[in-house]
Amino acid sequence: MNAVEISRDIVLEPADNHRLANLCGQFDEHLRQIERRLDVEIASHGNRFRVTGKPGAAEVGSDILLYLFAMTDKESLDPERVHLLLQESFMDNAQLTSDASVPDGANDDVITIQTRRKLIRPRGANQLAYLRRIRQHDLAFGIGPAGTGKTYLAVASAVDALENDEVRRIVLVRPAVEAGERLGFLPGDLSQKIDPYLRPMYDALYDMIGAERVTQLIERNVIEIAPLAFMRGRSLNESFVILDEAQNTSIEQMKMFLTRIGFGSRAVVTGDVTQIDLPSGQVSGLNNAAGILADVKGVAFTYFTPKDVVRHQLVQRIVEAYEENDRAS
Repeated sequence: MNAVEISRDIVLEPADNHRLANLCGQFDEHLRQIERRLDVEIASHGNRFRVTGKPGAAEVGSDILLYLFAMTDKESLDPERVHLLLQESFMDNAQLTSDASVPDGANDDVITIQTRRKLIRPRGANQLAYLRRIRQHDLAFGIGPAGTGKTYLAVASAVDALENDEVRRIVLVRPAVEAGERLGFLPGDLSQKIDPYLRPMYDALYDMIGAERVTQLIERNVIEIAPLAFMRGRSLNESFVILDEAQNTSIEQMKMFLTRIGFGSRAVVTGDVTQIDLPSGQVSGLNNAAGILADVKGVAFTYFTPKDVVRHQLVQRIVEAYEENDRAS
């Protein structure tokens, strides 16, 4: 064992074999999940557990075991539930065990957003920092792999700002670039043509305020669907603007979009620079903007990693495998 590692011993009471099996999972899969995420080792004998690792990680691992065991009294655990718990409040402390610095604001009070249909809270330090930067800056970027909550939290922030009368409308923008396919002619009016590209943001809105309410707000132009190509010449005042899939903008399109921000408006730009669908050789406007605007006052960047993925735990491992392959190449 490394000299800087410590062990934490805990005893789980009552010594209920059914609850202990629920805690550990089939073939101890829940314990292995915690070990991988926190870089610790967990040994168990009956209701006695020993967690070994770096001081911060060992303490967080022990706390998680205690918390999960308490949950087994009322619910059946599964890998997804364990994964999401690891992403939530305990991970704020777990960040301290890594060499990376904790994102600014990560250890402050947790931000929550109460929409009509659900309470939304960040899962992990990076999501918390992202929400805080959206609130504190007129322009915020969320860059990282799929499944890290970039778009969902941006939409939640937009809904929150609208319902608190901080803005008068929400504008959803996305470049109409296919992911490697050619969709050809799409029937319908402008809104129907671009709907497929904006489906992730629609899904988030339905989840937060309901499909009927979303339809009403679109009819009243409180929620506007704006193809990126149609943004030129406009000035968006008192609006919450979200540009999604920004990795598929050109340099010119990104500059055009950023200069549309008007008085009383806030903008969030999201994208995954590992999934660029632009023609070969064309520079992504998101990559370009990240370099140019890095030190501009009033602009904030949040970079997500595979560890921030909040979808199925397999998605996190897939993203990590692709990143490792890219590094090797």
